[in-house]
Amino acid sequence: MSFTMVIAFTVLMILAIPVGHGLVIAGAVAVMWDGNGLPLMLIAQQMFDQTQSFPMLALPFFTLAGALMMGGKLGRQLLDFATEGMKRWRGGELSTTVVASVAFGGVSGSAVANASALGGVLIPWQKKRGYPAGLTAANNATSAVIDILIPPSIPMILYALVSGVSVADLFIAGILPGLMMAAGFIGVCWWISKRRGYHPSTEPVDRKALLRLAIQSMPALALPILILVGLRAGFATPTEMAVLSVVYSLLLSLFFYRDLSWKRFCQSMVEAGIATGVVMLVIMGSAVVGWLLTFDQVPARFAEWVKATIDNKLLIILALNILMLLVGMPLDLPPAILLLGPIFVPLAAAIGLDPVQLGLIMIINLGIGLYTPPIGTTLFISASIARCSMAETTRELWPFFVVAMIVLMLVSYVPALTLY
Repeated sequence: MSFTMVIAFTVLMILAIPVGHGLVIAGAVAVMWDGNGLPLMLIAQQMFDQTQSFPMLALPFFTLAGALMMGGKLGRQLLDFATEGMKRWRGGELSTTVVASVAFGGVSGSAVANASALGGVLIPWQKKRGYPAGLTAANNATSAVIDILIPPSIPMILYALVSGVSVADLFIAGILPGLMMAAGFIGVCWWISKRRGYHPSTEPVDRKALLRLAIQSMPALALPILILVGLRAGFATPTEMAVLSVVYSLLLSLFFYRDLSWKRFCQSMVEAGIATGVVMLVIMGSAVVGWLLTFDQVPARFAEWVKATIDNKLLIILALNILMLLVGMPLDLPPAILLLGPIFVPLAAAIGLDPVQLGLIMIINLGIGLYTPPIGTTLFISASIARCSMAETTRELWPFFVVAMIVLMLVSYVPALTLY
């Protein structure tokens, strides 16, 4: 059945069928064509069972918390704070995107949302400052992926769903790699600016304005810290922390920023509902695929085959990285995690690779796929905002890609970076 399902899914992807629909249809085709009497009701049952998960509620609530915060004054203040703090740094206008991505990562949890929100504001401004359109697009496309490493992270919640790993452990494990990648990208911005002769702003830093923006942004920037403390102290489960994040966002918008209207609340609810619906359909479809793969014992057989073929743990990790990079190019991040997770987790256990470390390896790999041609989502969004071709953006991409690969290799082969 698994072979039939893979063929059907590949054909559907070529026909540009949405991934969620493609997963469900491919599973149904496999059961009808090669199911040996299995009832088709299994498809509906697996789809329904996947939605009956209490931890799954963290997904819509974290999404809603991000929509509530980023839809008001906070988004503008975070950008102003990053801009004011970086303007005297060589390449500071480019680095603003990186710093803002770290700040937004603690609120939104979505790389695609980050690329759209930051790119729409920063790319036109950077172009006016004299930076090439392709460079601004490449910078935005790569920096947006930092978002999924800084908690709360939607991809980490999805990986926890398929692997059984603690969400809190994943959130904490992503902080250091996320900061490493941000530092590396800031270094790239500095190096490119120095090499091409881009000079920093001559305007002095307004320390009073910087302090005011820092104070105004602090309640929102404290959210990821509060989430981590609450999870590690056992104060609440991830789902409960997600609900508390919504309450916290509502209170901030009502009483601190005072910018929450009924219209914006409804708009945030609609945005969170649409985003959750899209991901939930993929999750339901992946449950069908995962069950069929398990029924055919594909994960166990794959683990046995890899161990029999490659007897070196370091080479197995390298092979996993290459495979995930290839899968991440055509396939979006959520379905890739949900499809590869059940297959790779048993293999990781067989070679002694910690599932938390595997989760970070997978998220970084598939995050790189978001800005890798030919179908990189953040790459396409950024190029569209910058009004430049994909070729122009791709030519400017390689220094950021090198930094991302260095961080990936460090996370893959230095467990202390994620298991501290």
